[in-house]
Amino acid sequence: MITPEQHAEIRRLYFGEHWKVGTIADAFGVHHDTVCAAIAHDTQRVRRGTCRASIVDPYLPFLRDTLAQYPRLRATRLYEMVRPRGYTGSVVQLRRVVRTLRSPVTPTVYRRLTTLMGEEAQIDWGAFGTIRIGHGVRPLSGFVMVLSYSRALFALFTLDQTLESFLRGHVEAFGAFAGCARTLVYDNLRSAVLERQGSAIRFHPRLLELAGHYHFAPRPCTPGRGNEKGKIERQIHYLRHAFFAARTFHDLDDLNAQFRRWRDAIAHQRPHPEARDQTVAEVFAQEQPRLLPLPAHPFETDVMRTVVSGKTPYVRFDRNSYSLPHAYVRRPLTLLASATTIRLVAGAEEIARHTRSYDSGQTIEDLAHIEGLVIATRQANPSSARDRLRLAVPAIA
Repeated sequence: MITPEQHAEIRRLYFGEHWKVGTIADAFGVHHDTVCAAIAHDTQRVRRGTCRASIVDPYLPFLRDTLAQYPRLRATRLYEMVRPRGYTGSVVQLRRVVRTLRSPVTPTVYRRLTTLMGEEAQIDWGAFGTIRIGHGVRPLSGFVMVLSYSRALFALFTLDQTLESFLRGHVEAFGAFAGCARTLVYDNLRSAVLERQGSAIRFHPRLLELAGHYHFAPRPCTPGRGNEKGKIERQIHYLRHAFFAARTFHDLDDLNAQFRRWRDAIAHQRPHPEARDQTVAEVFAQEQPRLLPLPAHPFETDVMRTVVSGKTPYVRFDRNSYSLPHAYVRRPLTLLASATTIRLVAGAEEIARHTRSYDSGQTIEDLAHIEGLVIATRQANPSSARDRLRLAVPAIA
């Protein structure tokens, strides 16, 4: 870089005193390209042949075409591409030329997004570390939904980010808001979007079932457009630092209960970011009647899976084993898992029900299942002990 004084002096020596480019470069201790750049943008006609030809000149068409197709290609990669084509200069010299060939980057300008009452809610997962339960460690995640107009907040802490927890978060959020926004915006979550090719989007079938049940329209964010999901990202950041940081809790239920108290007492009592004279709770009270009404029955979010036991009367689910009646061993069954209960169903008949465990490597048994197995085993071999005694002591007969 040269100072404005040097720039003016170079132009005076070149155009007024008719010095050569090399002489000026030696006098100022700068590169020839610097001198050429200083004299290039002049209204006078530059004398031909004065600026020395560069070793990069034969490769300029190739560089321009390549940068037109790949604007973000680095100069070091271009250097590796022109070397096999005969370029013998340095990467520094090539980098100077590439800098002048690149199109100027226009800064991205975002318009301010505004939404109507009850029109939009944004949804995303947040990671909150891990939690130890019994012998195992599970990830602690937070399903977060925020209404874009009022900034009313809902969060549900879970031990996974499965589809079932994703759906359950929706149902409980709709219940907390006593309504549903007309459009739900997602950050291209795998639970929401299975495949995307440009504007062609394939939503998860279960999400479409949920949308049909509650009458909302799912909409994923445009990739790379962070302004479309800024509200949910700020809410997760706020939740992580204002609520979760340095907080102690006994279990997951205690954590969710603490969040509900904090939301009502603190989060919803803060000033609304746009209507500073009102709180979030007051703006939400105005928005709530504009939400879509809820259907008569909530959407079913239980896990439904086909299972088969092995030689023992147990089925394995989510790191633990659950007992079942011995008569159903090795028969196909349907396992239904909610957040609190595990049910086993044969056809239309429920054959077992257990409290769900989030520990690891545990065996959850129903005493009736074990007693039934013991009785069935004794009936199958009623005289085995007596027969062994007769063989050992024949006189006892």
